[in-house]
Amino acid sequence: MSQHDRGIDRRSALKASAALGAAAMTGFPMIARGQGRQPIKIGMPTILSGRVAQLGVSSRNAVMMEVEKFNAAGGLDGRPIEVIVRDSRGVPAEAARIAREMITSDRVDLLFDGEPSSGGFAVHEVVRETGTLTLHLNSETSSLTADPRQRFWNAFRVARQGIHDSIAGGAYAAEIVKARNLTRWMTVSPDYAYGRDTTAEFLEYLKAFAPNVQVIGETWPRLFQPDYTENVTRLTQGRPQAIYSCLWAGDLVTFVEQASLYGLFNQSQFFGVNMADYTTLQQIKQLPRGVHSGNRYLKTFPPVPGNLAFAEDYNRRYQTYPTNWAWQSATAVHLITEALKKVGGTDPRALANALKGLTIDSPFGADGKVTMRAEDQTLVGYAIGWGTTISADPFVENMTAADWTTIFRHEQEWKRSKGWA
Repeated sequence: MSQHDRGIDRRSALKASAALGAAAMTGFPMIARGQGRQPIKIGMPTILSGRVAQLGVSSRNAVMMEVEKFNAAGGLDGRPIEVIVRDSRGVPAEAARIAREMITSDRVDLLFDGEPSSGGFAVHEVVRETGTLTLHLNSETSSLTADPRQRFWNAFRVARQGIHDSIAGGAYAAEIVKARNLTRWMTVSPDYAYGRDTTAEFLEYLKAFAPNVQVIGETWPRLFQPDYTENVTRLTQGRPQAIYSCLWAGDLVTFVEQASLYGLFNQSQFFGVNMADYTTLQQIKQLPRGVHSGNRYLKTFPPVPGNLAFAEDYNRRYQTYPTNWAWQSATAVHLITEALKKVGGTDPRALANALKGLTIDSPFGADGKVTMRAEDQTLVGYAIGWGTTISADPFVENMTAADWTTIFRHEQEWKRSKGWA
């Protein structure tokens, strides 16, 4: 993909959706427009080039798909949404620069932060200063919204977060531990905030549900590391019965392919919370059978018609299936358009008030709905489940759904333990 940040003129942005689908595979800034009254402008910094470009491309695809539907239905009393997308190349400082430029030069009404946690915190600091209404689409580090020091009126998270996945994953893994006596564990996760925090949280809840577990070693590859030989060697030498990882996207693909050469998945049960995304599942040349994974995005989970329809619509447009980042980004559009309708305009304070506590129907909800929780401005109620991999479609089977009552109870205890509740 191109790493140049070239513009698309306004006329080309008005072409048919087929052109939009073709453009979705480039690294260019992207604008979705409609005609009529003054557009509602949304800026979106994200990653469109490099090894984890799937994050930004799938986020952008989903946003464009849902915005196109909103505009085709008349927008907000004739006002279309215009989305401006630019490539940060995975550099946090660049994400912050782009966000500031969109606010000051492009005069956007709000931001969709399409960065992972590494860039998301950089964007977070920009909008803390500017007061721009912002929806974080992809940052999963729990502290982004759980820590009151990181919380302010204009920033919302429309993404799953680590503590929710860790409680759900710990409960699931504990059942496997008890059934197979898997007491010796190691971990391999990326060495930055998301990897460190999420791994610690998973282990905390694994031990809470299965107290006999012992962690005998850990290894921390760098984000976007090209070679995992040293990490794989450490794991094979440690001979754990089970391994946890929150590696993701291209990093997870590379790790799995290299680890397979050493027979790691025959030696140990592997729990990869981020395995079940199509652009990961389908990129691994020989997907190991029996890897445990939390759902990122699966068209079969939740098993409801709306989820399958979203997957098929996305696939028709972009010739691939959605990712976790895609459903989150689609949900952001659903939430903000509902808030726009309630407010009848783009006043940021009014929109923020409308978003707090907002519940909408959603094919990605555990019970058909998701909620923007008012107390910490983060998404809850989305479907979480774990299953095991198979080599062909649907790629993950025997999904076990997580219980949100359990998640909420343990999450509140976790917040209290940190002085955050």
